[in-house]
Amino acid sequence: MNDLAPAQEAPVEWGDIEEPRVPHRLYALKDRDTFLVADSHGDIVGAADGLFHNDTRILSRWELTLGDRSPTLLSGAVSQDNVYFTSHGLNRAIPVPGGPSSPPGVVHLERKRFLWHDRMYERIRLTNYSRETMCLPLVFQFEADFRDMFEVRGAIRRNRGRTLAPLVGASTVRFRYQGLDQVARESVLSFSEPPLTLNEDEALYELELARDDCREIFIEVGAAEAEAPSRGRFRAAAARARFAMRGRRRQGARISTNGRLFNAWIDKSRADLALLTTPMRTGPYPYAGIPWFSTAFGRDGIITAWQILWFEPALARGVLSYLAEHQAQETSAFRDSAPGKIMHETRRGEMAALGEVPFGRYYGGVDTTPLFVALAGAYAERTGDFEQLDRWWPALERACGWILESAASHPLGLLAYERGAESGLSNQGWKDSGDSIFHADGSFPEGPIALVEVQGYAYAAYRTMALLTARRGHLDEAERWSQRAERIRETVERHFWMPEQNFYGIALDGRNELCRVRASNPGHLLFSGLPHPDRARAVADSLLSGAFFSGWGLRTLALDQARYNPMSYHNGSVWPHDTAVTTLGLSRYGERAGVVKLTAALFEAAAQLEMRLPELYCGFRRAAGEPPVAYPVACLPQAWAAGAVFMMLQACLGLRLHGEAAEVEINNPTLPIGIDRLAIEGLQVGAGEIDLTFERQGSRVAVHSNSRGPRLRVCYDDRTKALSS
Repeated sequence: MNDLAPAQEAPVEWGDIEEPRVPHRLYALKDRDTFLVADSHGDIVGAADGLFHNDTRILSRWELTLGDRSPTLLSGAVSQDNVYFTSHGLNRAIPVPGGPSSPPGVVHLERKRFLWHDRMYERIRLTNYSRETMCLPLVFQFEADFRDMFEVRGAIRRNRGRTLAPLVGASTVRFRYQGLDQVARESVLSFSEPPLTLNEDEALYELELARDDCREIFIEVGAAEAEAPSRGRFRAAAARARFAMRGRRRQGARISTNGRLFNAWIDKSRADLALLTTPMRTGPYPYAGIPWFSTAFGRDGIITAWQILWFEPALARGVLSYLAEHQAQETSAFRDSAPGKIMHETRRGEMAALGEVPFGRYYGGVDTTPLFVALAGAYAERTGDFEQLDRWWPALERACGWILESAASHPLGLLAYERGAESGLSNQGWKDSGDSIFHADGSFPEGPIALVEVQGYAYAAYRTMALLTARRGHLDEAERWSQRAERIRETVERHFWMPEQNFYGIALDGRNELCRVRASNPGHLLFSGLPHPDRARAVADSLLSGAFFSGWGLRTLALDQARYNPMSYHNGSVWPHDTAVTTLGLSRYGERAGVVKLTAALFEAAAQLEMRLPELYCGFRRAAGEPPVAYPVACLPQAWAAGAVFMMLQACLGLRLHGEAAEVEINNPTLPIGIDRLAIEGLQVGAGEIDLTFERQGSRVAVHSNSRGPRLRVCYDDRTKALSS
């Protein structure tokens, strides 16, 4: 050999690469009021990871190692139906006392887990693929800090309750915490077989695996003790969890296209909605998002229910029933409540119970109450279920009483907000971060603040009440509601329009001075149907321009505005639900090219993000070959991000359904780019059922229908009718 030849590097053993432990992607599971966030290994090691129950973290560390080393990660993923998390890894070289290290990359480690009935089930499976017997030290490290969700999010508490010493049994560890609210909270960690050693924060197994041997250990964690973990319990609970999820995913009509990737987006979105939807005594309710908002939010629940109302109205019924039952009955500055107001948020943790935060049941959302009324009207139109509407009627009257009282206190008769206490939200529309409402120079306005889109929601609520009271035979009252709708429409057109910018300003401040800021909020005004058609077209042109359109969706703030920041929460980021609401608004005013453009943008974003849209992403301009830039702490999944695809499909198809009239209305349908056929099967309309198929024929879309049961009428606009069968 030539002495000057370069030395050959020793081959790196597979499974012995020291990859960085962080950052790893996080994965979420949920069941009822329990959710879990862990990394790709399946470990809970980060500041915000954990197993949470009722807004309290009941497991704050859960880490598996082979000896003192983490396994080499092969993959981590959540199943398409959101039931299972599975991680695959393999062993590194493990030193053996008095002998050589065991070979790396020969033992496969699979971790599979799911949640069922507020309990985590996990199976550890180790398989030896070497030709020798392997001795493996399997170590679990764990902790339960019982931190309130708001502590995990960064809140500092002066005092906490008392953490009691864990109780250690042969195969169980019971963690205990006595809260300042006098509630005793526990979590119990149980193993299917006793470890070699077990103490309050670590369990050790010494496993001997012969050639081709496989070993399983089952673990459960819950807020209460149960039977010992076993293969039988794991399988039985897994079957029930998967069956329940399948049932939730199959609610409503079935939607499919000829596009494999588009179908994957639809399927994943339905799976995310099924994951987040929680059974309540009042019906199903979509929790807002994991990890920060895994609870009932009023605005989020209403928008999510509206997104899927056209093909699955049961969610709207559940949302409206829950919110009607939790309507405010008293005035509280701390909770921003007043009689008739609809809830913004509810929490169950210790800090909420003690009043350290106002969110135990908080009403600081100015838009939730008119949205509640408007959704009730949309539900009645969609279903013809006026018996249910009669049950909500007292709540609707109380909600409208609050709207009218609030509007009467404003000089222009607008719906405005100003928080009652420093602990409440300073901004109370959907853009509720503290810096989201400002003047053109970037200065913050004095309250009360009248947001432009909220006036659109109030307009929709007034029109809803005009229609509903007329149907109940109260024609004079219906006329008064119609007059209120017209007055607020005229007020918005007079005081919010910026003729020099051909756009609506974002808000009026406490002196009725316009915040002359171009934000995405007027897209929601289109959704409500308030603007004059000429102004709606001007707004559409602006929203579809490069100032707002990033290539991945609509920015919340135009590029040239003060405080624009594509990495901010509300001042330049892209929120899928915001784009979807605007898209349905564009469709309402006959804008077809823009609807297709925005639908394509969200679909292409989803395709870059494993078919799962997050709460938001950054608003940077789309660059060739690069995915959307992630927002670092966005919820994933998020309910109204998952529902966006369905609202956009309704916008594309021009669908409107009338339950009482047993009528399907289709106006100038179009299809997303790349989709030539879209089928909707089992669409319930009144007492009947219909299948609809939309097929591209050149530059037009033909519609074919097949109804069952009581006769349904399908109404087309002139352009569509000529192509119908």
